[in-house]
Amino acid sequence: MIYLMLLMNILMLVSGQILWKMAVSGITDWNVSTIFSLVISPFFLGGAALYVLATGLWLVILSKLPLSVAYPSQSLSYILGAIFAVVLFKEIVTPTQWLGMIIIMVGVFLIAK
Repeated sequence: MIYLMLLMNILMLVSGQILWKMAVSGITDWNVSTIFSLVISPFFLGGAALYVLATGLWLVILSKLPLSVAYPSQSLSYILGAIFAVVLFKEIVTPTQWLGMIIIMVGVFLIAK
């Protein structure tokens, strides 16, 4: 059950980042007006709400898992983030980056063992 909670936490963090990326997409000129529009946008507010929920869940996770296991496991969010970047935003991920993500997955597997 705790690993399902950890997965939910990771998914909330990645979803929050996706919403924030959507919120800032298209912004080319940063000024006070742009920042105000950003912080009241649904994408920004949705991302912030997910981060608040993820933080609450994180506290529960920390009460049940050692920090030395829980914290490195969150690095899986980097991999999910890259996958969503490719799928949703058509970003390019290089072979070297994919190799780095494989190394992260192996590391998380070894830590969780």
